[in-house]
Amino acid sequence: MANPSPYEHYQSLTLTRHDHGILEVVMGAAQSANKKLSTADHNLHRELSTIWNDIDRDPDTRVAIIRGEGRGFSAGGDLGLVEDMANDFNVRARVWREARDLVYNVINCSKPIVSAMHGPAVGAGLVAGLLADVSIAANNARIIDGHTRLGVAAGDHAAIVWPLLCGMAKAKYYLMLCESVSGQEAERIGLVSLAVDETELLPKAFDVAQRLAMGSQTAIRWTKYALNNWLRLAGPSFDASLALEFMGFSGPDVHEGIASLRDRRDPNFNPSCPF
Repeated sequence: MANPSPYEHYQSLTLTRHDHGILEVVMGAAQSANKKLSTADHNLHRELSTIWNDIDRDPDTRVAIIRGEGRGFSAGGDLGLVEDMANDFNVRARVWREARDLVYNVINCSKPIVSAMHGPAVGAGLVAGLLADVSIAANNARIIDGHTRLGVAAGDHAAIVWPLLCGMAKAKYYLMLCESVSGQEAERIGLVSLAVDETELLPKAFDVAQRLAMGSQTAIRWTKYALNNWLRLAGPSFDASLALEFMGFSGPDVHEGIASLRDRRDPNFNPSCPF
């Protein structure tokens, strides 16, 4: 009797095996049929946090590629999920743990990860996109950390990796002002590994993945482990940022952030601050 696939329970992620032990992980395949961007609802958020453990344990996978389907890489958190987080402590606590696990599971996955980002890249998908070992963006991709626009601190992956990749000055500018970064500019400042024309994005991602898959697996995996100690050193900063982000989900600004996104208008946050 054949062993069951370790991925058979995944519903929001589409997984495809390719030659040389390459596993393709696609966000938003079902949503793209409706011309919608991939949004991290309850199920996708959970799956993004657990998939990396399954990839780590999968003997048939040497390299993973993560990409989005349709008009972009990822559109951020589903507003229904965000509202549930703001209104329900139990949901907030669960999603906090998933957000924590997503970051640490990507970092600790022994297999190399390649990301291919096109169009908007926001939210939980962006966590995997920027923490990937080789991050590739289309020149016209739009990388946005949307937290402060929503009215919560830039948690997720931002504090653990942006200062290391592009420096503190750039990290503060883009994270505090919620500015969009093109793929081309992201490569220039060191936020991503490579930027290419959108037509070359997937071929380049598969080329890099194949080269990783055909190399010495012990040498590549141990190199990843050693280099990611720089990220592990930033663990306390990440833990603090995530706690502050989720404290924000219990405050008033997030409700104005949600309303402004639903109404497609600029937010009108309260200018006062309790500290």
